[in-house]
Amino acid sequence: MRHRRIYVVPLLAALLWAGGLPAKDREGTYHDPSMDFGSIQTVAVLPFANLTGNTRAAETVRDVFMTMLQATGTLYVVPPGEVGRGISRLSLREPSSPGSEDIKQLAQLVGAEVVITGVVSEYGELRSGGTAANVMTFSVRMLEAQTGKVIFSGSASDGGVSMGNRMFGGGGRPMNDVTRKAVKKLLDQLFD
Repeated sequence: MRHRRIYVVPLLAALLWAGGLPAKDREGTYHDPSMDFGSIQTVAVLPFANLTGNTRAAETVRDVFMTMLQATGTLYVVPPGEVGRGISRLSLREPSSPGSEDIKQLAQLVGAEVVITGVVSEYGELRSGGTAANVMTFSVRMLEAQTGKVIFSGSASDGGVSMGNRMFGGGGRPMNDVTRKAVKKLLDQLFD
């Protein structure tokens, strides 16, 4: 009887934990449950941080992200020039990782209700044995303008060396396709 309890308690805890979380939270995406995302109309996207060896990766991914976000038709994306002027006026030293006060000031200056920051962690060719393919991984955080608190965070990845690439050769998909697909995955998380 004693051994049964040992197995039942962890099993019960695991079931309660799994049943108590929405699926998207278990996948690493966070949506603030108290935020009305439908009320957001204007967003400013800050320059993304670049953790890759490709010097243009963050700029490229940010551009694709902003274009696809604007194309959803649900939000107005503040043009990058206006965001850049706001960053200059505030003399932000690290625009890719601003503090909550910086978020509040910048959002007020450019007229945004939320600010998005991002990090590109993989961008380019990935090699596995004799096979290579393009890969892209990035993450974003959406911060509320009035408080500077995170109301959404998510990450997405696409590309890489598949089993088919390994077995039959081939270089995978073009980098632009991989980037667009990863951005679409992240936008699907945001609007889920």
